[in-house]
Amino acid sequence: MTELPEAPRPSGLVLDARLHLLDRQVLDVDGTPVCTVDDLEVHGLDGADLPDGTQAAVITSLLSGAVLATRMFGGRPPSSRWHRIRWTHVTDVGTTVRLGVRGAELDVTWTERWVRDHIIRRIPGGSHDPG
Repeated sequence: MTELPEAPRPSGLVLDARLHLLDRQVLDVDGTPVCTVDDLEVHGLDGADLPDGTQAAVITSLLSGAVLATRMFGGRPPSSRWHRIRWTHVTDVGTTVRLGVRGAELDVTWTERWVRDHIIRRIPGGSHDPG
């Protein structure tokens, strides 16, 4: 019986997006929770958008945003509503997705910073560390 040769494996880390990335917690370099992965931005190996039926893809960004309404009612949020975390910031993919940068440097945490600076700090005692 003739054995078939093994299929060529693409270089780099091979991930199943649904299993390894979607809905995973994203932690920054200090282990602070940043967001969850709601979607991915992928391109073909040559950098172009993926045509139908393409097998190999490269992740360019993790996407996070307000997707509750679209999950309940269907559809997709407009591209301008997504917060992008470049794949080059990802250092590890395990039970969580770890980044090599601080969360405060990313646009995805702007709402938390805004609430902290404009609402929480105005509450008496809200400007000191409770620790």
